[in-house]
Amino acid sequence: MAGGSIVTQVGGKEYPGNFTLFVAMACLVASSGGLIFGYDIGISGGVTSMDSFLSEFFPSVYRKAKEDVSTNQYCKFDSQLLTLFTSSLYVAALASSFAASSLTRTSGRKWSMFMGGITFLIGAVINGLAVNVFMLILGRILLGVGVGFANQSVPLYLSEMAPAKLRGMLNIGFQLMITIGILAANLINYVMSKYDWGWRVSLGLAGVPAFIITIGSLCLPDTPNSLIERGHSEQAKEILAKVRGTKDIQDEFNDLTTACEDSKLIKSQWKDMLEPRCRPPLVVTILIPFFQQLTGINVIMFYAPVLFKTIGFGDDASLMSAVITGVINVLATVVSIVVVDKYGRRVLFLEGGVQMLICQIAVGVLIGNAFGTSGVGELSKTYSMVVVGCICAYVATFAWSWGPLGWLVPSEIFPLEIRSAGQTVNVAVNMFFTFIIGQVFLTMLCHMKFGLFFFFGGWVLIMTIFIFLFVPETKNVPIEEMVLVWKNHWFWRKYISESDIHVENVEMTKKSHVKTP
Repeated sequence: MAGGSIVTQVGGKEYPGNFTLFVAMACLVASSGGLIFGYDIGISGGVTSMDSFLSEFFPSVYRKAKEDVSTNQYCKFDSQLLTLFTSSLYVAALASSFAASSLTRTSGRKWSMFMGGITFLIGAVINGLAVNVFMLILGRILLGVGVGFANQSVPLYLSEMAPAKLRGMLNIGFQLMITIGILAANLINYVMSKYDWGWRVSLGLAGVPAFIITIGSLCLPDTPNSLIERGHSEQAKEILAKVRGTKDIQDEFNDLTTACEDSKLIKSQWKDMLEPRCRPPLVVTILIPFFQQLTGINVIMFYAPVLFKTIGFGDDASLMSAVITGVINVLATVVSIVVVDKYGRRVLFLEGGVQMLICQIAVGVLIGNAFGTSGVGELSKTYSMVVVGCICAYVATFAWSWGPLGWLVPSEIFPLEIRSAGQTVNVAVNMFFTFIIGQVFLTMLCHMKFGLFFFFGGWVLIMTIFIFLFVPETKNVPIEEMVLVWKNHWFWRKYISESDIHVENVEMTKKSHVKTP
């Protein structure tokens, strides 16, 4: 079944095709890999605040929490031991992403997704049945391995399966699933927190999204790019015709084959990644996830429950905070899905940067005015509503800009021969700095106080300038012609020689939509 007709034109060459039910279903199933990451993000914070969980596994933390009667709004939640438990998953995800790179390249994207799902499933079962800290840590490590494999393969799969004109929309399905996973986890945590055994259910239910991606990956075809790379050209041609909804795919198939021939000349992905021609995507792929973790989303989300309690939600503050910010997260991600292929990546990055900067400064001023440097103070209902409004605006902005684009852009800018390794760099940098921010965030909040909002605001300004100057537009560009984008960029063109361009027609046209500042 085919939907609307799509014609992608870059370099004077047209790739015809339709938006088919086949590609839609394939991308929907693959996107479910985001559920496991989102569910874990949402579930870990809630579980580590449950008294029954703390008393069983971290009794010293539990006793300290009960004895702490401080009203300091900056330092009351500082616990390195508990933070280490939560952040340990990201170290496992970082390490496993390198193994995932090899599996993704040699066996295909779908088998890497399967490995992520089955490992996460085993980890969820172990955590749900945990009777000691060893089982808890072992489960967390397996969850991390699952996240590493899924995050390495799913964005690649989506970018390679999608028609160029819809690549942004379909790829951001991964981020949408992450936000849905977070919302579902927060709701489950709220309900389960009322029961002594609730933490077991919260942790064990992580097996549901893991089961979905595990079974779903077995039903998925592999991408034409991966099939050609592994020598299955005829099968790749059949799949390409299916996902494009037309038999007129020879031009695109030829470009994929050319890219594959180039990839066969590469002996080491990691060594080749250091070549000058790979420097533009490598630098962008390192800095985008680095900047993503320095947007300040952690500090914003941290204060949400406190503020919702102040404006009158009382004991339901945590639930309302989770529901309201979770729904905003989901809806704003849908906005990104709708507009990313129409207005482009740069517009969302730049608009998001400006709005997040304004919100960070506003919240910093308001929190600083209320709590000062002592961290002690009270907010009126009206005052809190103003702060909550700024937080909601910030969450929405992150969800339609840096949230989804942090996964989309790195997955679409590398040549085939090092694309798997490139996505590993993306995942590794993301996980590493998620771990670092997770470890130091509460300590920074305790010492920097409201100044932490301005700290992250400064980083938002830097990353926005970086996007404006150094990140070109990639919308509507076929993934195997991305080298033309770098060749056309005012700064990166010096790293791309004519011999690096192997697509059939290298003349960029206005229809390529490649914009530079």
